[in-house]
Amino acid sequence: MRLRARPARLLTRARTTATLVAVAGLALGLVTAAAPLTAAPAAADAVRDRQYWLDEYGIREAWQVTRGEGVVIAVIDSGVDARHPDLAGAVIGGTDVSGRGNETGTLPLGPGGITHGTMVASLAAGRGSGPASGVIGAAPAASILSISLAFGPGERSGDDQVAEGVRWAVDNGADIISLSLTRNQLDWPTSWDDAFLHAEANDVVVIAAAGNRGNGTEQVSAPATMPGVLAVGGVDRAGRASDNASSQGITIGVMAPSEGLIGATPGGGHSSWQGTSGATPIVAGIAALVRAAHPELDAAGVINRIISTARPATATVPDPLYGYGLIDAAAAVSADVPAVDENPLGSLADWVELHRRADAEPLAGSLPQLRAGLGRGADETGGMLGLGSAPLEPVIPTLLIVSGTGTALAVLAAAGVLRFVTRPRSQ
Repeated sequence: MRLRARPARLLTRARTTATLVAVAGLALGLVTAAAPLTAAPAAADAVRDRQYWLDEYGIREAWQVTRGEGVVIAVIDSGVDARHPDLAGAVIGGTDVSGRGNETGTLPLGPGGITHGTMVASLAAGRGSGPASGVIGAAPAASILSISLAFGPGERSGDDQVAEGVRWAVDNGADIISLSLTRNQLDWPTSWDDAFLHAEANDVVVIAAAGNRGNGTEQVSAPATMPGVLAVGGVDRAGRASDNASSQGITIGVMAPSEGLIGATPGGGHSSWQGTSGATPIVAGIAALVRAAHPELDAAGVINRIISTARPATATVPDPLYGYGLIDAAAAVSADVPAVDENPLGSLADWVELHRRADAEPLAGSLPQLRAGLGRGADETGGMLGLGSAPLEPVIPTLLIVSGTGTALAVLAAAGVLRFVTRPRSQ
């Protein structure tokens, strides 16, 4: 097993606090303008108490080993409010690929996505506003790169934004890329081949949301269909595949909580939400814990630890609905897991060589096949987590994502296709 060679860090971590504060001030102005769409801050202890996944998915136990120190997670999303108390010190820099954000990617972009990136970042690497208050991420000592983009009519190509964002993240020191967005299609453009191959070649773990059926994504969509990408589906509080807040498909790697979530919103607030947009950064944070605890592992080894220690939901592993099972952060960090030489989720380079030829069969008919199992059954890893308790009733008002329509749709379409994958509870 080789020692992981991190890419050269083109980004200086010592981005001045003054710069981040100034940029965040602009974000606050936008939040004020959209005040009716943002939930009022809740009592701090209520926010932390609602994070059931910290205990039920082994995250707090994993913190006894590491909290993700030294690992960088790139959040390619709508921009992260770096001034939020729960994210103080977490955002070390970033960029904008939309053409209308700011140079550090910390200006939340709307109307539909103005809260999205901040919520995502908080579940990956939030620090909390105190020892027992605010949103704390799965890897609270990891760092965030915020890469802002914007989808919708009049915006530059969403496909181009994602490709540029992925390349920038790799070139500026990301160890993990978190993508809470979907094309709502199985296939992807060739520009993504180049960008995601760049991530694969530079040992970066890429994690993507499966999508939400409640938003019209009936099947897992790109980038979660791409070989080598760890696709995240969602489960409800009882550990069952979510009917609305997750799509299903054979490329799903693991399942994580996608209902009853709470995240930080620009301007210091918090909001209830649901969807694989939230499940994905939880898994990204767990990947950061694994990278911090096992610096000798390459990206393939990190992914292998996460999927091979997941708790199977059925006797079939991988399962067409649940993938390898429900995440278990403590096991991913501490279990004895055999080394691997290749990414168990496949290689994009191999796929491109086979399927981008002129005589290749249509893409939709040549997506990755159901992955081979790891030679274990559900009874060998303790079965499902004990998540049978009923969901908590919301104590914080629901966040409405889209402004000016009177609806709570979280659909941010680029040419009617590309979208974020959050589903507000009120929908």
